Amino acid sequence: MSLSEQPPPVRVGLINLGCAKNLVDAEIMLGHLLQDGMEIINDPARADVVIVNTCSFIDAAQEESVDTILESAQWRKARQGRQALIVAGCLPQRFRDDLPRLLPEVDLFMGIDQVAQAPHLVRQALRNRKQRLATPTPPPNRPGTQTKPQAATRRITAPQTPPQVEVHRKPTYIPDFTTPRFRLTPNHFAYVKIAEGCNHPCSFCIIPRMRGSHRSRPLEDLLQEARQRVAQGVKELNLISQDSTYYGLDLRPNHRPNIAAPDRFQAAARARPAGTPTLALLLRELNAIPGDFWIRLLYTHPAHWTDDLIQAMAASPKVARYVDIPLQHIHPVMLERMRRETSRDYIIQLLDRIRAGLPGVALRTTFIVGFPGETAACFEDLLDFIRATRFERLGVFTYSREAGTLAGKMEHQIPDRVKRERRDQAMALQHTIARAISKSCLGRTLTVLVERMANAADLRQAQIHSWEHGLLRETDTRLRHLRGQYLVARSAADAPDIDGRVYVRGRLPLGEFAQVKIIGHTDYDLIAEP
Repeated sequence: MSLSEQPPPVRVGLINLGCAKNLVDAEIMLGHLLQDGMEIINDPARADVVIVNTCSFIDAAQEESVDTILESAQWRKARQGRQALIVAGCLPQRFRDDLPRLLPEVDLFMGIDQVAQAPHLVRQALRNRKQRLATPTPPPNRPGTQTKPQAATRRITAPQTPPQVEVHRKPTYIPDFTTPRFRLTPNHFAYVKIAEGCNHPCSFCIIPRMRGSHRSRPLEDLLQEARQRVAQGVKELNLISQDSTYYGLDLRPNHRPNIAAPDRFQAAARARPAGTPTLALLLRELNAIPGDFWIRLLYTHPAHWTDDLIQAMAASPKVARYVDIPLQHIHPVMLERMRRETSRDYIIQLLDRIRAGLPGVALRTTFIVGFPGETAACFEDLLDFIRATRFERLGVFTYSREAGTLAGKMEHQIPDRVKRERRDQAMALQHTIARAISKSCLGRTLTVLVERMANAADLRQAQIHSWEHGLLRETDTRLRHLRGQYLVARSAADAPDIDGRVYVRGRLPLGEFAQVKIIGHTDYDLIAEP
């Protein structure tokens, strides 16, 4: 066969949902597909296969995942019946046995362990799709729908090819620096997954069942990846995992996973053999890599912070003064019912230690309101804690009742209306705190990472022009030139996608660090000039 007679490459489109950890999984799938000679495209009309990489952490994420799958199936039905549909990620990992019945439109389900097998599974899905087209499948009989008699007859008499399921019940996969990846982030920042899985018993969380036990990547492997990214021009390495502060402890000899509580963790950390990797050691080694870049630490668990980690961050100028530490609640009863393994006193002392050891640090946390048994007094205690602690960054989520969790079976579930009211009240309080923190930045000079030109949607969201109009009524008229184009940038206190932004009026190189002066603020964002 001549080159002109060779079949065209398989064209694959991918829709990614969920967190940064899911994004890395998507990058790994795409990397293997490209290595295999397949073509990655954004236009579903031209795709031979569409992969939906799903999230299943809470109800809202599941609904988004299912809606996306059904929309993809409807689009295929209307325009291109031969297109194969693959569902990957956390949804099939969690509902391995149920989804083939509930979503027969899908041609293949793949789990977390199968991301490196994406080319093989794409071909399997295409074969499965071809076979299914030869034997039509009746419409799904989802809960709440009526099956027509004709469909029931077809269900009995017509041969069917069920969706293929490639999902390990207990994931064990972990990438390494040689793993092919097609990065979906801008050139100036990247996510580095330092570990996978989680050992914590939180009563509200399904992640350990979906992602498996904690498993760290070797230290040298991570350093190799970091060197690669810096050589490619990356200016920010975002370290991610389900539990970043547990990093390395599972690499010690005779590791036992039941050491999640602070006292057991501290004892195990002290008893580890010399040379066992730790997060503190990883940060020091990353900081020693030549180059001008930030290191950002995400997804830390309060139970696993050590004085050595705080000291390593303080001694490493490339490590951003930024701590992402989800606390979930502060009331002792709630912490116990959530099985968080950290007491109120422990949390308060830990935050004091972090702020003392890292002057100027930005603390980000998240809280869950409306957890089963949360009384009005428990919630008021949480509000008092937010007022007193004044987190620089804070998010509030309503409790999501998840099947398969201990909390899902608890009594004293809170009505949705009360959950929403409490979330809104907590966020209104944080809004006041955030605005005061933004105001305190006025006049300061900050190092920022310039990301891109701001578009109209950015400016509407940040209410830049409203701020300008208010400013022009003030006596300081030197800033009349602010109207016009802006750059979107981030300070060390702002993680990608989840925190605020710095809007810079002026011209600066994109994807590079710059010094800016803060001259104004909105509620959550800062206004600056070079």
